[in-house]
Amino acid sequence: MKKSKAVISLLTASAMTVGLMSTGTVAFAAVEESTSDLNVMLETPVQSLDPQQATDGTSFEVIADYTDGLMQMDSDGQAVPAIAESYDLSDDGLTYTFHLRDAQWSNGDPVTASDFVFGWQRAVDPDVASEYAYMLSDIGQVENAAEIIAGEKDKSELGVTAVDDKTLEVKLNVPVSYFLSLMYFPTFYPVNEAFFETCADTYGTSPDTTLSNGAFVLDTYEPAATEIHLTKNADYYDADNISLPGLNYQVIQDSQQALMSYQTGDLDLTLVNGEQVDQVEDDPEFMTIGAGYLWYVSPNIAAVPELANLNIRMAMTMAIDRESITTDVLKDGSLPTYTAVPMQFAAGPDGSDFSEDQSKFSDVCAYDTEKAADYWAKGLEELGETEIELDMIVDADDAPQKVAQVLKEQWETALPGLTVNLTVEPKKQRVEDLQNGNYEVALTRWGPDYADPMTYLGMWITDNSNNYGLWSSEEYDSIIAECTTGDLCTDAEGRWARMYDAEKLVMDDAVIFPLYTQANAEMLSSAVTGVDFHPCALNRVYKNAVKSE
Repeated sequence: MKKSKAVISLLTASAMTVGLMSTGTVAFAAVEESTSDLNVMLETPVQSLDPQQATDGTSFEVIADYTDGLMQMDSDGQAVPAIAESYDLSDDGLTYTFHLRDAQWSNGDPVTASDFVFGWQRAVDPDVASEYAYMLSDIGQVENAAEIIAGEKDKSELGVTAVDDKTLEVKLNVPVSYFLSLMYFPTFYPVNEAFFETCADTYGTSPDTTLSNGAFVLDTYEPAATEIHLTKNADYYDADNISLPGLNYQVIQDSQQALMSYQTGDLDLTLVNGEQVDQVEDDPEFMTIGAGYLWYVSPNIAAVPELANLNIRMAMTMAIDRESITTDVLKDGSLPTYTAVPMQFAAGPDGSDFSEDQSKFSDVCAYDTEKAADYWAKGLEELGETEIELDMIVDADDAPQKVAQVLKEQWETALPGLTVNLTVEPKKQRVEDLQNGNYEVALTRWGPDYADPMTYLGMWITDNSNNYGLWSSEEYDSIIAECTTGDLCTDAEGRWARMYDAEKLVMDDAVIFPLYTQANAEMLSSAVTGVDFHPCALNRVYKNAVKSE
């Protein structure tokens, strides 16, 4: 066994870095007691506070406010100790032994290794049907996770063991260079089994059905709530370093209303977009922060005959003026994107950004209305059609509705005979429709869960729960297998090159239409310091935040 250093750092076998995109960290000063809560705008409601069921960034943020995993993120996005005080790693890279600190749940129970075993077993349990189960199998390569998810083995055979109350052993199928960075992701959070059993089907639906082991305690919440409140956890192991007395979230989906609330002092942190940016861009409290999300259009290739036609898909992606969307509509620093893996969150063995070259797929993804018209004509001829009508689902939030309207206009202008109908849905319904294949075209996004291109490329494996259009390629699946469980999993340079090959297959087949890499235009009160912004996993972390009067 190799003994870790006192401060746990992210393994760098693949020379990956976190936070190439500006982390936007607001400098942390000396710890001082804040006298009032931090008031934060959310653009969309929380979907779930069950760490093994949550799938969206808003839910992850709130869960992480009151729950610590084995690791947490420092201001640079690196993995540092949380519930795990130290760890050992076997010489072959296959066995982690985590040594837990003395920490407790908000009901007074100690946090134990068994809590992690229970949480991880829930994540892979087919009866729970976690959308993020693949984080333990395909991504984390935890022993037997894939077989359990497939129903071939019992969840008790998962490669995670409570050696004793303070010692957790994790066995992997192959070495995973970014494994420690997965440990601050909510799917890997612990769950107190005894408490969970008292909640039955109501777990995570109210303050009474959640437990905290983190910096804050949830005290106001109900499903679809427009206000959420958390109070500092006096029993947190690091409570002396928590300044804020609490967090107050307000769900405001109208961006103009949110800005007005900020200007009147009811919010300390809010998003702005579009014309609002023109109003506030010279304000010293305005900033643009890289958020890491790739926004893209997902065509339902499997269920819609017109979209099964490659020429139709190529026409649609070639008809999109991405520069206009980011410059004229969003105005928030978002970057037009022409790759399946977005920019500025993952670096390779030589330190270069995986997607720095945005012209590498220009033959299949660019703004070219002449080529779009040619593809369109060929597609219509192959289908024996002269007109196509498609329905596109889009979130109820302000920015995506604006983007969807522009997409509709661009497509209908460049592609004669195309009609696009927009259907606005609450995010929860939109996600359900995507997962169930109940859609034709969708405007959606994906944020990086860890600093490696596989966080995107893993989506398009056959039958992956996030492979919304049900695209399938044996060649693609084979490449991903080489990079995750094959010889390349320990060959950093070879793995990186093969992931480019996988991305090319996605782009050549127009599996998605990339749009832009999201940046958040935000207003942050000058009275607030210490908020950490990240492009991966947890976009905003408040543990070090200080609010002065």
